[in-house]
Amino acid sequence: MITLPLAITLPLLFAALLLLGYMGASLWQWSLYGAIALLLLNAPVWILGIFGILALVFNLPFLRRYVVTTPIMNAIRTLKLLPSISATEQVAIESGTVWIEGEFFSGNPSFQRIHSEPYPTLDPEVQSFLDIKVEKACAMATDWEIHRRKDMPPALWDYLKQERFLGMTIPKSYGGLGFSSLAYSAVMMKLASRSFIHTATVGVTNSLGPAKLLLNYGTAAQKDYYLPRLAKGEEIPCFALTEPSAGSDAASITAKGMVFKAEDGNLYIRLNFRKRYITLGAIATLLGLAFKLYDPDNLLGKGEDVGITCALIPSNTAGVILGKRHDPMGVPFYNSPIEGANVIVPITQIIGGVEQAGRGWQMLVQTLAAGRGISFPATCTGVAKFVTRVTGAYAAVRRQFGLPIGRFEGVEEPLARIGGLTYLMEAARVYTCAAVDRGEKPAVAAAIAKYQFTELARKIVNDGMDTLGGAGICRGPRNLLANLYTAMPIPITVEGSNILTRTMMIFGQGAIRCHPYIYQEIDALQKQDAIALDLLLWNHLGFTVRNGFRSLLLSLSRGYLARSWDSMETAVGLPKEIARYYQKLTWASATFAFLTDCAFLLFGGSLKRHEKLTGRFADLLSWLYLGSATLRRFAAEGQRSEDLPFVHWAMQYSLAQIQLALEGILDNLPLPAVIRVPLLGGCRLNPIGSLPADALGSQIAKSIQTFGSDRDRLTFGIYIPTDSNEALGRLENAFSLSDRAEMVFQKLKLATRSGQILNIKLDSHLEQAIALALSANIISEAEANLLREAEVARNDAIQVDAFSLDEYMQGTKVANYEKHEKFDPPNAIVTNSLPTALACL
Repeated sequence: MITLPLAITLPLLFAALLLLGYMGASLWQWSLYGAIALLLLNAPVWILGIFGILALVFNLPFLRRYVVTTPIMNAIRTLKLLPSISATEQVAIESGTVWIEGEFFSGNPSFQRIHSEPYPTLDPEVQSFLDIKVEKACAMATDWEIHRRKDMPPALWDYLKQERFLGMTIPKSYGGLGFSSLAYSAVMMKLASRSFIHTATVGVTNSLGPAKLLLNYGTAAQKDYYLPRLAKGEEIPCFALTEPSAGSDAASITAKGMVFKAEDGNLYIRLNFRKRYITLGAIATLLGLAFKLYDPDNLLGKGEDVGITCALIPSNTAGVILGKRHDPMGVPFYNSPIEGANVIVPITQIIGGVEQAGRGWQMLVQTLAAGRGISFPATCTGVAKFVTRVTGAYAAVRRQFGLPIGRFEGVEEPLARIGGLTYLMEAARVYTCAAVDRGEKPAVAAAIAKYQFTELARKIVNDGMDTLGGAGICRGPRNLLANLYTAMPIPITVEGSNILTRTMMIFGQGAIRCHPYIYQEIDALQKQDAIALDLLLWNHLGFTVRNGFRSLLLSLSRGYLARSWDSMETAVGLPKEIARYYQKLTWASATFAFLTDCAFLLFGGSLKRHEKLTGRFADLLSWLYLGSATLRRFAAEGQRSEDLPFVHWAMQYSLAQIQLALEGILDNLPLPAVIRVPLLGGCRLNPIGSLPADALGSQIAKSIQTFGSDRDRLTFGIYIPTDSNEALGRLENAFSLSDRAEMVFQKLKLATRSGQILNIKLDSHLEQAIALALSANIISEAEANLLREAEVARNDAIQVDAFSLDEYMQGTKVANYEKHEKFDPPNAIVTNSLPTALACL
């Protein structure tokens, strides 16, 4: 027998243990390690015998299955250690595809794969559409005008229809524009920078609505008839899903349809429904309706309870009641209740025909799996870029205590968040769109995008309001942010409320869908398939052990043990400081994957009910995704050195959010204090990341306050009016003039300090200082005129609107009168209820 001193044996065994764990050794490799360890430690023969028997059992599948796996399977079923999945949940979980989200659940993400995913640019045709037609649409009405009218002007409605804005995603063969997800997103982003009303209107017709459902599931006849009409705006669509008692739990809808055979021998559906929160509902001519279909006589051959079904209902059908509208935060897009009493339509109105009857839930969640990651992220990125543009200019133009307010550190802090998060959001917007255009339906990434973009936009708008102060809260044609601030709760609540999206969809469903073993284990367990479960269970155990060791060693090495990034640097020329972020994301992924398995082990099937915990897991996963998208953007755009401050800020902020989520998870896992306290303490003493330093934030703040290409590139793709009579045009003009006049202004400051002219306050006595400087030949006449022009523009740009008492009290009545007297809705109100029709007038 081999004998070595313990001082040598124990370190060798420990090092081998760590190496095997980190590399993910197989069962037989662990068995060999155990045998060697016992021999080196001079274990008694009886212990060697017992170990040999156990090794034999665990390494022979048929023995292991009988002796170990089957009892474990019975125990799992009895103790409910794996979550049960209802039919509704199963449809949601299986919707879409697993994209790069699965890499983060692996604990060892392949950033080569993540970098191989496309990060495209717009083709010339789409760019021309943006530069000409979207530009014109934005110029046709200011946000203030739309809010005053409580609708878009008729000419704008007509233009949107004429230029196929309502059919951007409909193929050209049906009369639409045939835009990709990225092209559609770019249009939405630009429209959002002008008015939220644009995107609320255009978004419904192009995302979750009749057009998208028809494209994916409609019959040839339905497509041929409806898609050209939708593309031209001849039909105004809406989709009716939400009900008073069915919001987040959309599968519990009570709208009912009954199949019956009429005297003419044809099959029809009698519908009764009450829906609410339906965008465009009040003016829609074509309703997409989700309802539960019943067939008491089994006329369809699918049983009595057919299930959730989607159908197309012309709004002029007898029994349909439209015309009322909600008032969501005073934001005047059409959002409405709709009702139907004994509405009868042919069975052929089911989207996709009879074959798709009962498959409405699948249709909806499949469509949302991709669509959720397009419309609102585009809208929110447009908002973010707009706020960046506004706050950067305002902070440079607005002066207090003799300085632009953007030079004060208290203002720099929100400006840094605005600029840094805007860079990150644009990265994730393009990255997610590219995946959808490649045919992916990344349900988890789309849920992350919807939740995080809407929350980040809310944060950015709040920071913008704080920066503008009084100029942000006083409404009027000069105001730039108040309407956005009011509108931000709307995207937070729709297409799955953010609370639901965070706590249930991103991680609750995402973990089951993306984890390499969980869903298959649940399936094997439900089928009582011991052979499949045996293979899955022991591979899963090895997977968990590996990630545990990886998490430990990556933490101790602060991520430096992550695989070498030399090949990555050679491939894409990454600076070492950027490659370091990949190592930290790998560290975070290993920890995330290990803690995911720990949570399943500790909570079993009840994990999905621990929503505070699943929300923190969702945060960690979200920032892994957003950080990876940021790095992908930097690589794809040529690794500009001028973008490095934004990349560093975005990545450090992402890692700080990962650290915050990690601490929250460790602090709330039901572990014994003797385990939990050291883990949490180690996590805090050895953090994955911390918030960006003040100096880095100052660079971001300075960049967005500097007139030029860097600021233009960060905010590229939004609408910027050139008319200095408009709010943003006025501010941009003042910013441009102030930038050009800055060197002259510094001449005056230097002259006052050196005593060349009287030491007077330039802010309050600028004209006197200009006169003295002219007489002393310190500045030229042209420079003096530039200073005067800049000062007039600056002073004009910081003014706010004021109304007389009569104007203020009468403004709403006048606006309403003008609307009723001079404006016809884009489609006549269709209703079979005379009182309702009169009430709408």
